[in-house]
Amino acid sequence: MTIRVVVADDQVLVRAGFSVLVNAATDMQVVAEAGNGLDAVATGRQHLPDVLLMDIRMPNMDGIEATRQLLGDPATQAIRILILTTFDLDSYVFGALKAGASGFLLKDTPPELLLAGIRTVAAGDALLAPSVTRRLIRDFVNRPAAEPRALPSLLAPLTPREREILVHVASGHSNTEIGAQLNISVATVKTHVSRLLTKLHAHDRAQLVVIAYETGLIQPSSQAAG
Repeated sequence: MTIRVVVADDQVLVRAGFSVLVNAATDMQVVAEAGNGLDAVATGRQHLPDVLLMDIRMPNMDGIEATRQLLGDPATQAIRILILTTFDLDSYVFGALKAGASGFLLKDTPPELLLAGIRTVAAGDALLAPSVTRRLIRDFVNRPAAEPRALPSLLAPLTPREREILVHVASGHSNTEIGAQLNISVATVKTHVSRLLTKLHAHDRAQLVVIAYETGLIQPSSQAAG
């Protein structure tokens, strides 16, 4: 099954480079390109790709707002958006995750890791390395809040086991790792994660990470530095 990809970046050479790389893979294809945020939204709506590689800093509309518009629309909310950024602690990345992006990659990521990242988010998983996630969230939490954060009461519908699973997800653990630590099957972990997504109205695992920190379920200081 071919993974259909849209590449959105305001730099022509960067866009072309990503497109050549993606098209060289046997299991994916670039179906369109976009040079700014407005075009990214329009192109996403037109082509409904499986994955959209989204630059953050683009003219007319930045990648965060483009992500928010696409994932806030029922017609395009199934698109998996992978954010491309120059710095791993880019202050915009957290906003992109809150908007529903499935993860992020540095623009200088080795080609094989970029392709692996596309496959990861296309399969429905979040692309969030534990160490980078911890540093990113800690950086966000230590800054003055730009908007109200999620209330702890948001977690009220969760069972004790679901809260436990959420802690593991927010710590960057895979389903296999969670199952091993809690002595339950991977299938059971997947069921719990699915229920978490439904109860917390989260787009994917990336948003579960955000919710866990914003509600205070996990404190950045309690996580080891990456």
